Amino acid sequence: MYAACLLARFMHSPANKHYGTAKRVLRYVQGTLDFGLEYKKGEGSVLVGFCDSDWSGSEDDMKSTSGYAFTFGSGVFYWASVKQQCVALSTTEAEYVSALEAAAQATWL
Repeated sequence: MYAACLLARFMHSPANKHYGTAKRVLRYVQGTLDFGLEYKKGEGSVLVGFCDSDWSGSEDDMKSTSGYAFTFGSGVFYWASVKQQCVALSTTEAEYVSALEAAAQATWL
């Protein structure tokens, strides 16, 4: 999912390297069509969230990327990878922003 989100940033003015990367992502998706999520009955029904970020991962504007995932029982049911709206001045700030975004999403789950 991260690769697809990253490629989406270049939709309006793609270069040749973006086409090559898009083809690679599509080959990966084609090879994983039989994969799936499995939820097992009887597993603990506990909502667990995970979040992480990179610091200044975007070379264009130095913005960080947040990623988070939520599990319930035995499988992941929600995940996201989004570019942060602000420019974090430290890794700690990038992590706090990521945790804030994950917590905001968790309130709606």
